[in-house]
Amino acid sequence: MRFQSIRFALAALPLALAATRAGAQSLPPPDTANIVTLQDENASISPNRLTDRYYVNGLRLGWISGTDAVPGFLEQLNQSIWGPGLSRIGFDLTQQIYTPADTQAVPPDPHDRPYAGVLLGTFTLTNDTASTRSTLGLSLGIVGPGAGGEGLQNGFHDLIGQQHDLGWGYQIQNTPAIEGLAERIWRLPIAAFGGLETDFLPEASLGVGNLRDYVQAGGTFRIGQGLDSDFGVVRPRPGLSGGDAFTPVRPFAWYVFAGADGQAVAYDLLLQSNPFRGGPKVPKIWDVGELQGGLALMAFGARLTYTQIVQTQELHGQHGGLHTLGSLALSVRF
Repeated sequence: MRFQSIRFALAALPLALAATRAGAQSLPPPDTANIVTLQDENASISPNRLTDRYYVNGLRLGWISGTDAVPGFLEQLNQSIWGPGLSRIGFDLTQQIYTPADTQAVPPDPHDRPYAGVLLGTFTLTNDTASTRSTLGLSLGIVGPGAGGEGLQNGFHDLIGQQHDLGWGYQIQNTPAIEGLAERIWRLPIAAFGGLETDFLPEASLGVGNLRDYVQAGGTFRIGQGLDSDFGVVRPRPGLSGGDAFTPVRPFAWYVFAGADGQAVAYDLLLQSNPFRGGPKVPKIWDVGELQGGLALMAFGARLTYTQIVQTQELHGQHGGLHTLGSLALSVRF
């Protein structure tokens, strides 16, 4: 599945590049609304009997501005990189939790994914045309006990009467994290029939920093009504994400979707050691793929999305086959 996902993703890029010249200069109407997003991803929404394993949970709170709120120097920077477009600035706070498959072993299996908490604050600068969305991002944060992963996970287990994960004393120790992101999405209409619209969203991303170095390409097919309202559902990166901003083009918009992406990973702090930290490390797999599908609903100035994700293995010796999780996000315009 890994190689097939990467081939699929790369094959989509020529179509996207061809469409950029045709429609990228057309601008959508200005949108002065601010948007707040609350999102949670959790591995317990899974058909696999193992729940607390690998990427266990991701909480995200995001804000993105209207197109009238970007300082002039950032507007100029944005357009000098991407060309003419409507700019937005955004900020989000994300916490992610990672564990091995056996959370009762002390010490943990040295050949399994290490325990890790991740806390990131991310600034984004978005450039929209009628057919493209381009994003620059900078994330700063911490990996380790300072991210609060142990307290959140075991505190939640106390609430639901579940036993603690016992290996947090062996987690990756505090390490500063920095990550840069460049990303573009193309929106390519396909056909309309019976009151329904279809389109395809190719996407290409590059992430560089001491957290994760990777390139990613993929695409999403959608069918529904009001597809011009956004560029796909939002997700914490890496992963196919259309971003927080949405502008409804009809009173009730909706779509179902299915997508795939492939990632080539050069470095992953959560799996590998580096010169600035010792501690647990395991051999990563360089080619990682994802499949995702779900539903988006937009009405009354809000967007609700659900995504089911299936991930290939990220490390050699990973247990339990494909990793699955669910992602639920609510975005509100104001």
